[in-house]
Amino acid sequence: MPHVVVVGAGVFGVWSAWHLRAAGARVTLVEAYEPGHSRSSSGDESRIVRCGYGADEIYSRFAMRSLRAWRDWAQESAPPPQAPLFHRCGVLWLSGADEAYVEATRRTLEAGGYGVQVLDRAALRDRFPQVVAEDTDVALLEPDCGVVMARRAVATLARQLERRDVPVVRGRARPGPDQAGRLRSVTLDDGSEIRGDAFVFACGAWLPKVFPELLGPRIRPTQQVVLYFGTPAGDERFGPRHMPAWVGFQSGVYGVPDLEGRGLKVGIDRHGPAFDPDADDRALDAASLEKARAWLARRLPGMADAPLVESRVCQYENTSNGDFLIDRHPGHANVWMAGGGSGHGFKHGPAVGEHVASLVLGSADVEPRFSLATKSTDAARSVY
Repeated sequence: MPHVVVVGAGVFGVWSAWHLRAAGARVTLVEAYEPGHSRSSSGDESRIVRCGYGADEIYSRFAMRSLRAWRDWAQESAPPPQAPLFHRCGVLWLSGADEAYVEATRRTLEAGGYGVQVLDRAALRDRFPQVVAEDTDVALLEPDCGVVMARRAVATLARQLERRDVPVVRGRARPGPDQAGRLRSVTLDDGSEIRGDAFVFACGAWLPKVFPELLGPRIRPTQQVVLYFGTPAGDERFGPRHMPAWVGFQSGVYGVPDLEGRGLKVGIDRHGPAFDPDADDRALDAASLEKARAWLARRLPGMADAPLVESRVCQYENTSNGDFLIDRHPGHANVWMAGGGSGHGFKHGPAVGEHVASLVLGSADVEPRFSLATKSTDAARSVY
């Protein structure tokens, strides 16, 4: 079995290392900062796990495999009375003006037996009275889905890998010398080298910096804002027992119930400005706060005047259309690239890691949707 060096300890990196180690490979994990750090795309408190993807059933399959893995792993890693790593609160789809996408999601989920409930306006009002959706004729609920505690999950996986003889090396890694079309090592900023037989670069928003000529025009990091609003004292309507996570792509807003007392989370899904994950400040902008408050006033009037208790700026690393990039480097036969999460990648970590391990070990072929050849330089997002 080869020695595989995995560069990047975000969700794609840790799950790739996990599956490679489970298959018997020797693995070294390299991370520039720290697993779950605040600059990473995997670094916020929570991430939604849903299976609905319109007509893109390939992502529904990946999401279902990952959902099962997340639930099993979370139950083993944080049994009660520990704080859970996965909350099965359900995911609610509000149609509004994007009925066609929600209808395609319903058809895909029902045809594949994924588990979905269709709620008309009256049923939605009865089930979730805190949600105002009078402009919604039909809503969808994925009752088995929910939310992963993202930052804590990534950090926990990294610690578990260390206990499985996977060293986690702190440092920024760059491709070292090439010999006959194969990479021999990665070089850290201190000049040290880590040699390997195969390499996986799962660097998220840093992939364009690692391979600037190849990926600089093809992966665009953008600034993305999430906001946490304090819930009323003694009011459980906005916690995971009574409130699902929700998605509304037409409105450009998604959200998560109040978990661990951090507040109700509102995320802005519209692509923000270009963003440097190393150097740019992570300060909240007034337009994002205004958009979040407008959404609360419209959909959750009980939170309309809630105080902002916390905000985060992370980043998406966007491919041209939102499809992942999971492919071999065209210049290095033993180098694989895994990234382009495009804002929806976290939930797929377990299935992506399994797929990457199969590619590295030669038991799978590249999925055409994820290939480098399909990544253009023109932004035309079609996967949500």
